[in-house]
Amino acid sequence: MRAKLARLFTIKTRGEAFCVIYALATGAAQRGSVYLAHFPGVGGKLLFGACMISVLMAGAKILDCLKYEAMARVAADKN
Repeated sequence: MRAKLARLFTIKTRGEAFCVIYALATGAAQRGSVYLAHFPGVGGKLLFGACMISVLMAGAKILDCLKYEAMARVAADKN
């Protein structure tokens, strides 16, 4: 039962990855807008930028992991 539940939270395809990245970006933009409201000026803009850059870094990592997992699956099938 635990394995079936875990499969629901596993990113398997690039489409699912892009949906997760979109959700992360939406949340980061919301959080960044809160930073802009609470910290007007350069500080708020820097925090907003940090939020958005973190999504880019996380998205790249998610997409890279999908590629490496696919290569590992192919290598396991050969053996």
